[in-house]
Parts: sequence; structure tokens; C-alpha cells
Amino acid sequence: MVSVPASDPDPLAPRLARHASGLLREFNQAGVLAAADVHVARRLGALGGEDDEAVLLAAALAVRGPRLGHVHVDLTRIRDTAAVDGEEPVDLGELSWPAAQDWIARVSASPLVAIGDEAPGGARPLRLVGTWLYLDRYWAEEVQVARSLRAMADRRPDIRPDVLREGLERLFGTAADGAEIDQAATATATAVRHRFAVIAGGPGTGKTTIVARIVALLCEQAAAGHGRRPLIALAAPTGKAAARLQEAVHAEAAGLDVDQELRSHLRALQASTIHRLLGWRPQSNSRFRHDRDQRLPHDVVIVDESSMVSLSLIARLIEALRADARLVLVGDPGQLASIEAGAVLGDIVGPPDRSADDSASIVVLRRVHRFGGAIARLADAIHSGDGDAVMAVLRGGGEEITWIETDLAHDEPPADVREPALAAARATLEAARAGHPREALDALASFRLLCAHRRGPYGVSTWTARIESWLAGELEGLALDERWYVGRPLLVTENDYELRLNNGDTGVVIRAGDDRMLAAFDRGGETVQYSPSRLSAVDTVYAMTIHKSQGSQFDAAAVLLPEAGSRILTRELLYTAVTRARRRLVLAGDEQTVRAAVARPVARASGLGWRLWGEAAAAGAAQDPRSP
Repeated sequence: MVSVPASDPDPLAPRLARHASGLLREFNQAGVLAAADVHVARRLGALGGEDDEAVLLAAALAVRGPRLGHVHVDLTRIRDTAAVDGEEPVDLGELSWPAAQDWIARVSASPLVAIGDEAPGGARPLRLVGTWLYLDRYWAEEVQVARSLRAMADRRPDIRPDVLREGLERLFGTAADGAEIDQAATATATAVRHRFAVIAGGPGTGKTTIVARIVALLCEQAAAGHGRRPLIALAAPTGKAAARLQEAVHAEAAGLDVDQELRSHLRALQASTIHRLLGWRPQSNSRFRHDRDQRLPHDVVIVDESSMVSLSLIARLIEALRADARLVLVGDPGQLASIEAGAVLGDIVGPPDRSADDSASIVVLRRVHRFGGAIARLADAIHSGDGDAVMAVLRGGGEEITWIETDLAHDEPPADVREPALAAARATLEAARAGHPREALDALASFRLLCAHRRGPYGVSTWTARIESWLAGELEGLALDERWYVGRPLLVTENDYELRLNNGDTGVVIRAGDDRMLAAFDRGGETVQYSPSRLSAVDTVYAMTIHKSQGSQFDAAAVLLPEAGSRILTRELLYTAVTRARRRLVLAGDEQTVRAAVARPVARASGLGWRLWGEAAAAGAAQDPRSP
């Protein structure tokens, strides 16, 4: 047995499961299982009459999986892929892992477990498919999503090819014979021709701006067929992403070559979170007003930032669609996935060697319009997992990229971090004191310090305090000890539907007279202002987490990487951080840390890719469960 680490000798420590015994106790003390995993497994065993230690361990690991983003646990691979929850190093190979084949046989014989995809589940809480063990709910959602997407992809809508060809030529300047000469035109045509389509690509590839053209062409198809204009739903997993989608559609509509009535229709479209679209119920985290019994009325649902959509949420959305509705997913599979179980967009986009038939409704945009050459090359090298190429770009980044190899948690920050942070704060403060909200918001967006963690030496709280100490020494009259002070940069931490502020929005407190202050925020290029007393959930935003920055862009960004051993350090985290910068990137982290991030993609155990693409997905993380 593995004993409790010496640094945590308290037998009543919250992470330890009281009254646990046998394998559950051993794996809990080692940090593989949380107390909640153990308690749920023991409860399932008590309800189902199961007392086999190996089966209860498998059940606890299946419960643990979704907490860490996994949809299932592979009983043949978990010994090599498991990580501990604690910070103490533990040799997991020394734990009493059951022999794989015997373990699977014992799990198969359990009354808690349904076997295979076709067997009825009934009251059995677990499902074993080959070597994959699921909580039955997640198995059902995965199967439902895969079957529904395949069915949607197999049923093409009726369209007018001549109307589509003319629309593409008008909106994209394509060739007279209808051949798409622009990748954006290809993506748009794909969404019109299919009931289910995916538009994937990195930041700056124009994914969101394509949405307005898709809607315009779908409306023109309806008009040509003398049908009613389709009812369109624009949605995203977060309020911030929904607001950005709506802004992008409105901005793009202003310049489209369409009639005025259609332009007005596009500019009137509203976007919402997926939860609000489905009709979120406060008393339930998993059920909505719209479901398979009360479908959404929309003809087309377009979801932006779909990399952040979990398996459960996409399952709820798909089951609520009408039988003839269209679904378009837009997003970047290279970015951070949902904090909940699943990596849906990555699984759907699938491996690069799919057959042409399989990928007919999926377009990956590659031409970057937003940021510079060196940043784009760095992003591509990170995305492809090429550590040598990443280091080559960092060493030769020129004026766009500065690589700092020192440990900024303990060393004095260099001018490349300190000076832009101070310059942005000065400009924000001066504009706020002068009562110029637009200038203050622009100054705030000119630079952002990004951290992987919230706390600790590499975390947001530490670096916010450090920047505030710099400001106190540099800027006169800055009352940092007051909650509301002129020039304070704000980060909204919860959606406020009354004020139409979204989690992740940023603002500035500005002077609005001799004795008044207002909080200014950007809304689609326009400035809105509120009394600070109306803001219920805000933080100071001299620094923010990389997770929170997803969906945002800054003229310049400084990224502080944690130590190489940090569990949060992944390829997706590094990619997301790097692609927040439009023109200037400062990356702080030694070579070991950078290479560790590039070599550590998020490996979420999920069967969706295998269910969609079969053997082609077996080369990746989604190994065929029928294999030994």
C-alpha cells in the first residue's frame, strides 16, 4: 500500500476518504482518486450488491474520468496514463493495479455493468465497451451525438446550385464557372450544401466573419424557392463568445453585397449562450426547456467557439434540434477544450488522414489574416507538436517575439514585461482621469499579462499584486487601497444579463465629473457606462488567466509559463496563449518548460472520434476499444 504523503499526515484531510479500505483506500491515499470518487463507487457497490475491490476501483476511476475531462476510462491503459491529484511525487507503477484481462473479466461479470453498445442499460450505472468503462450517462450521450451527426451528414438539403453559385461569385469574387478560389468561399458553400458542417481554423483565419455570409446565402436560397426566411440561432458556450459572434455578424453585414432588407435582417440577429438558447432551468444543470419533446423552432443553429462545448452540452443541443434543422459548428480544435468531459470539436474534426468522403462537410481554414508572420509560424509549430520548430521560431522571432528564458517567479522581471505593463496602465489611467472612456478601453486592450494559474508564484493574484506595486511607485494619486478608483481595470467574473455584461468582459473606471465615477465597457465598438455600484462581480485585471483570455485578442501579450512539471501546462494552453497576441508576444519560460508544453497535448479519453471515423481515429488517443 502507498502511505499518506509525509507532508499531509492528517488522516482527516479533506482529500482522504474516511472508512475507505482495500484498493480504494490505496488509490485515494496515493492521490489517484479523490474522496468523492471513492464515496460514489462505494455507494454504487452498496446499491448493486457489488463488493469486488477491483470492480469498485474501476467504478471509482470511471467516476473520476469526467471530473478530469475524460468520457471513459480505458482499463488497459489507465495504469500508464493516470496522474495524481496531489503535488507529491508518487510511483503509480507501485500501486496494486489489477491485471488488465482479469480486471476486465471481473468488471464484465458485475451486476453494475452493461456490456457493449447494444445491450440495454436498465438500472446499470456503468457500461463496458471493449476495454472502455463509462458511466452509463456519458456512454449514452456519446452514442447519441455520433449517431445524430452521422444521420445529419447523410441527409443533404435541397438547394439551388445556380443561386449558390451566383451568391458565391458576388460575395467572394469566385470564378465564373463556380469553382471556389477562396478557402472562405469553400467553407461557406460547404455550410450551405450540408445539414451538418464544421468550419475549423486558428485565430485570425476568418471563421466568425464567414457566419454572416452563410446566413445571407441560406436566406437567398429560401427566397429563390419562394419559402419563408429561415429562423437562425447564433450561439456560443459563453456570453462573451456570443457577444463577439453577434458583433462580427453585424460588422460583416454592413459591407456585404446583399439587398438592404437582407442586410437589415443580418444586423438584427442576436446571439445567446447555448444554455439560454435551450432554456436553462435554474433547478437543473443538465436539463433544459427545449429537448427531444419540445424542439427548438430554428431552421439553422450556428455555434461559435465550439471547442469549449462539452459532450453533455452538445448532446442536449442536438437532441433539441428539429429533424430537418441545420447545425454549423465554428471553432479552433487547437484551443483549450471545455472544462467538462469531452473534446467534441477535436473529435469531430478528426485525424488529418480521413477519407475525402468523410471530410466533405468539414473545412479547416489555414490562411491567417490577423497576426504577424512569426506569431503565426510559432502557432503552427505548437499546433503540430514540433518542439524543434517552436524553439527555432522563438530564437529567431525578430521584433514580433521576445523569448525570456529566466524564471520570473523568482527573478526580477525584465523590461520586456515591466515596461509594456506600465505603459498600458499609464495610458489607461490618463484617459480615465480625462474622462475619455474609448481611449481608456483601447489602452487597456493594448497589452495583457497572461498566466496559467490563478494563484502561486506564476499566478494571476501574485502578478496583479506585483504590477500594482510597480504602479504605486510610478504613478501619482493612484488610490489602490480603494475599491473603486479612477483607472481601475475591471474583469467581469459572472454574466449579468440585466446589464448585458458577460463573464470575461473588461472595462475601466473613468472620471465622469468632479465627484462621479462610471465603469466603461466596450459593446460591439460602442461604449456603455454604468455606475460601479451596479456591478456585482468584478475583479481587477492587470493580469488574467490564459483560460479566461480565450476568445480575446490583444495588440501585445506577455505569457508567463509555469514550471515544466505543472499539470496544467499543455500544448493547447501554450497555443491559446500565443495566439492571443496580434502583433507582439513576450513568452517567459525556459526551454524545458516550452518543450514540455509542446510535447504534452491534452489527451482526453473519448470514443466520439472512433465512433465517427472508425479505424482512422485509432492512430490517435481514441484507440479501438476492441483491440487487446
